[in-house]
Amino acid sequence: MDTKVKVLDSNNLDKGILEEIAQVIKDKGLVAFPTETVYGLGANALDEEAVTKIFLAKGRPQDNPLIVHIGDLEGIIPLVKNIPEVAKVLMERFWPGPMTIILEKTSLIPDVTSAGLKSIGIRMPKSIIARNIIKAAGVPIAAPSANISGRPSPTDIERCIEDLKGKIEYIVGGEVSEVGLESTIIDCTVTPPCVLRPGGITLEMLREIDENIYIDKAIMKKPEKDFKPKAPGMKYRHYAPKASVKIISGELQKTIAKINEIVQTYIDEGKKVGIMATEETKDRYKGALVISLGSRNNLNSIGKNLFETLRAFDDNKVDIILSEAFEEVGFGIAIMNRLKKSAGFNIIDV
Repeated sequence: MDTKVKVLDSNNLDKGILEEIAQVIKDKGLVAFPTETVYGLGANALDEEAVTKIFLAKGRPQDNPLIVHIGDLEGIIPLVKNIPEVAKVLMERFWPGPMTIILEKTSLIPDVTSAGLKSIGIRMPKSIIARNIIKAAGVPIAAPSANISGRPSPTDIERCIEDLKGKIEYIVGGEVSEVGLESTIIDCTVTPPCVLRPGGITLEMLREIDENIYIDKAIMKKPEKDFKPKAPGMKYRHYAPKASVKIISGELQKTIAKINEIVQTYIDEGKKVGIMATEETKDRYKGALVISLGSRNNLNSIGKNLFETLRAFDDNKVDIILSEAFEEVGFGIAIMNRLKKSAGFNIIDV
């Protein structure tokens, strides 16, 4: 398949390119496009045949539900049966933005989109490019991350091309994802609402709306084999580079010492090692390829750089990646959720 690649300027959108992209969506095709979280792989959310192509292109398990993206608030009305008051407040506060709300779906959304569930996750992205693509297509767009299933999610057009060129009709770029991690998912079909995937909208922010909102404890643990996911990212290993990942968790000085010890062991075995460090620790390691995620005082930069750093280690053909851990508070919960998934919950406590 020939994949067309174009770049849009969010400050001066090319209407001709938007029309091209919209026509691909209308013709049951697939389009990779930027959002503020990660790049998405989109199809007409209401077309069973089109949505099925997403699963095939990504190699995604079909019991892993998709998120439906809308271009404006009115777009949600035909998609869900009712909107609880707390969901309305969350939308007013955080949309457009990196938050997905799970609600009971209408029959308009095919079962393939929701993985057979009676509920569906809806999001209105902050990205101007994404919202204009949705509006031009005239339909809601189902879109998981624009990568091969299980790989680190792409935050720029080059990684989309790397994974999907030749497999989909269109790849559009225009901006690097500013959040860098997928959206926060909050289930509003239960009372109180429950966070099923942490993201840029933190628990502390959500509790300003409802102090009883909580995080499902299951998302920070390795899921059981027969677990049925209610939201993307809950069941399968995600965000994994080709190299094996190990997380070293504990007091920072002990973590540094342990990582250096492990590095030497792997070097003795003839393996190439990568270390995910921070600005505060990057000069404390020897014998390995060290990449800083950013400062520990700026978790937003660490989240933004996480997936690209994992892919950079693959570019450098390392055999093993050792990562420092981060405190599981605020945005750190989302960072550690992705890290644990990428490592297959391979954690060494020191």
